[in-house]
Amino acid sequence: MHIILGATGHIGSVLIKLLAERGEQVTGVTRNRGNVAQIEAAGAKAAVVDVQDTNGLRALFKKGTRLYLLNPPGNFAADSFAEEKQSISSILSALKDSPIEKIVAESTYGAQPGDQLGDLDVLYGMEQALAMTPRYVSILRGSYYMSNFDMDLGTARSEGKIYTLFPVDFKIPMVAPADIAHFAADLLLEAKENTALHYITGPQDYTPRDVANAFSKALGRPVEAVAVERPKWQEFLMKAGFSEASATSMANMTAVTLEQDFEIGKAPKRGNITLEEYIDHLVKKQEHEMA
Repeated sequence: MHIILGATGHIGSVLIKLLAERGEQVTGVTRNRGNVAQIEAAGAKAAVVDVQDTNGLRALFKKGTRLYLLNPPGNFAADSFAEEKQSISSILSALKDSPIEKIVAESTYGAQPGDQLGDLDVLYGMEQALAMTPRYVSILRGSYYMSNFDMDLGTARSEGKIYTLFPVDFKIPMVAPADIAHFAADLLLEAKENTALHYITGPQDYTPRDVANAFSKALGRPVEAVAVERPKWQEFLMKAGFSEASATSMANMTAVTLEQDFEIGKAPKRGNITLEEYIDHLVKKQEHEMA
């Protein structure tokens, strides 16, 4: 049986459906009992377990053979990345003595060790810990999620602007979560002995200006990309609801992204969903929900 962490998120909600459609036994994990119906509607069983409940996870893992490991995002209003480290520790502890034979773990472009580097450091630590487990492990490093722009729809509508910490013409590898889900499904279904470090991104790289243009096209009105000056990153993030610790980590991750060419020389898998398609679907989904 496949166990999918984060089963109602952007990736997990698509992944459980893909596996169920292929006739696989799937259990989707959520910490919110209100999500059970959504998981069951996708053709999977639902397990209500918080990933920081190590004993609860341990009992669940005893029922599975393959695991999609997605570490859920922490609460940015608190110390989100300290919370994420606790979640990874709980997941890894629960795996001990479990029958899980194959793990597909979601990581990120640019994963690396460092002080207050947020997901880059948290997920690098996860990769290193998984390398020490006596199981078959495939690491899936995704590029910048297009779903990060979901939160920009509000200001795109109300102000005709989206705000970015990146220069407006800075090219960023981006990927739609649904493309990650399709690739993850293939990895979970392949022979357990097939293990590797994989990279996945979208059909092409995009800039924040491209994001604004996609919103403009979908909304039928001008939308401008506005770059936040680097000395104001921390202030901007804290006004958006980040704690000081979370804002520091996010600012540091952004700086590293600007200063490093993460995956030069790599040959990533490329998904099919364009930025324009993703933004158009996002806008239409909100309009449907508001109707």
